[in-house]
Amino acid sequence: MTAVEKFVAVVPAAGIGSRMESSVAKQYLTIGNQTVIEHTLDALLSHHQIRRIVVVLHPQDTIFKSLNASQNPLIETVIGGTQRVDSVLSGLQHCLTESIANANSWILVHDAARPCITHAELDDLFASINTCDGAILAVPVTDTIKRASSNKLSPIAEIEETVERTQLWQAQTPQFFPLGKLIHAIELAQHNNIDITDEASAMEHVNASVKLVEGRSTNIKITRPCDLALAAFYLTDNTLANNNKQGGTLCSV
Repeated sequence: MTAVEKFVAVVPAAGIGSRMESSVAKQYLTIGNQTVIEHTLDALLSHHQIRRIVVVLHPQDTIFKSLNASQNPLIETVIGGTQRVDSVLSGLQHCLTESIANANSWILVHDAARPCITHAELDDLFASINTCDGAILAVPVTDTIKRASSNKLSPIAEIEETVERTQLWQAQTPQFFPLGKLIHAIELAQHNNIDITDEASAMEHVNASVKLVEGRSTNIKITRPCDLALAAFYLTDNTLANNNKQGGTLCSV
């Protein structure tokens, strides 16, 4: 019988979440009796193919050490950088230098503010990698997409055009790549001053073959105040709860 392969997850959690209109970083807002990041870590660690998590923290973070998750031997922390990509790279390099994983190991990168990830989505992602250089969860775009005439963020903007959505997908996390290849792709993109907003965009820069694996619309990233209530609803929904029923809360030792 072939042993089930197990993976390491890197969870960037160094952001401050300026759009949440809160003095508390979004990963430390609470849903029920747990913080957002604890829900996220529970969802990951309760999956039988995830063996370790590296959480990447802001240099001034003082909250994580107060959580039960900080005492879990399967979870360790490292300090991140000024941008998300810097934090992800710190986490990846930590995996390599501390021998948590080798260069050929597949590594999962998942946003701390996506607590509604399901085991079914992880299963689909893990099963997709036999014929590609990487894979990400994503959902096909179903809404009509408009391009604004200005790139400035504003509550009101003028429409420039309607964008054809047939081939458009909305990227999510987790994103799943071989550790060494992902580190190389990110470092090369940074060297060439390429703006990368997720791991897949770094891999695209080196012409890697990356699969889109259809996820669920429930796998939201908590970005604005209204997202917190929606995530709370999804986390208490029976369908989502039953999907992750194995394991229970693993942030506590």
